[in-house]
Amino acid sequence: MTLRTYIEKTLTVLILILLSFKASAQNDINLMLKAKAYIQTGKASQAISILSDAIQEKGSSQLYNERAEALIAVKDYSGAIRDFNQANSLVEHSGDYGLAKIYALKGDATTSLYYLSMNLSSVFKKSEKEIMLEPVFEVLENRSEWRQFWKKEWYNYTEKSVSEIEFLTSKGNIEESRSLLSELNKSYPGNEDGLYSEALISEASGKYDEAVTIALRLTAANPLNEKYLRLLAKAQTGQSNPAGASTTYSKLLEAGIADAQLLVLRADCYRKTRETDKALIDIEKFLDLYPENKNGISMAGKIEVESGDNLKALEYFSLNLKLHPNDPDCYVDRANSYFLSKSWDWAAKDYSMSLDLQPGNPDAWLNKGIALLSSGNVNDACHDFKRSYSLGNQKASSYLSKHCMNR
Repeated sequence: MTLRTYIEKTLTVLILILLSFKASAQNDINLMLKAKAYIQTGKASQAISILSDAIQEKGSSQLYNERAEALIAVKDYSGAIRDFNQANSLVEHSGDYGLAKIYALKGDATTSLYYLSMNLSSVFKKSEKEIMLEPVFEVLENRSEWRQFWKKEWYNYTEKSVSEIEFLTSKGNIEESRSLLSELNKSYPGNEDGLYSEALISEASGKYDEAVTIALRLTAANPLNEKYLRLLAKAQTGQSNPAGASTTYSKLLEAGIADAQLLVLRADCYRKTRETDKALIDIEKFLDLYPENKNGISMAGKIEVESGDNLKALEYFSLNLKLHPNDPDCYVDRANSYFLSKSWDWAAKDYSMSLDLQPGNPDAWLNKGIALLSSGNVNDACHDFKRSYSLGNQKASSYLSKHCMNR
């Protein structure tokens, strides 16, 4: 065998191994997504079944942790404790937070807080916000052990500052966020947490190019950091860069983030880049998990509109109205589809239904007016243009000046 032949065969084997690992990782993600969907839709027993089969083939801390969550849902606390402990034996401290929740449910404050302290001292450390919003800990909140536990400073200055900036930017409080960032940078100049906070503030204030530049620096140094990747994708979306955002959402899924909403977000990116085949694959996978999800069905309809199949889009929008008959957005979706196909009477009817439920929608008033105008009902159309304009839609002014000056 020549050296060249040997190298070629070696490279072929390595490529096959890498492809095998990639396929295995994708199978794990699909399994985790399905298990989470079963738990969230009240089918925890089915989640336990598929996770048990997977664990027999290849046990991992992630699979044991997820099965433990399913066992909690069916109130098999002993089984959940065994699985969280097994997760810990595979990856140290990976099951501690789950054990803290289990013992809280059992009313054992001492053991619960022991495992919570283990979590807060590990790489799996949960944020204070996540812990405080976790319903299972409500039973401990009036216990003296709980109050004593939180007298200790579990979070350092930078962690507290970043958490506060995350909260403030989510509420649009940019100035106070900048003030906190200034203090953080004085104490820790060039700190990674400061860069992340700066990117958060840039994204929240609409400076998407700045946010993307910083987020790319952060993800280059930390390619699997979920927080950084999510911020990057959000900033890329704000930047009107759906191609970049879809790549980032793919990285999140490839990193093992079992969040089905990532499929919806990536599908929307593919829709905007007119990669409708990819978009349909993602949204159909999501709807297999959550067949009655309003946002998923709406996205499926919008993707069909982009693909040019308005009849299929109408099927999705009508299904959404059947499932969510009092949701104005569902009427708007179907009305928009009728509007595109110039079915003016049907469009006007659905816009009217949406406005009965949400009369403050200026775009619906405008489109209803256009539909009425197109079907020859000028008087009612002018009424709708006036309502749209009064609600702040400047586009209505051209219709008013052209069609309604003498009305």
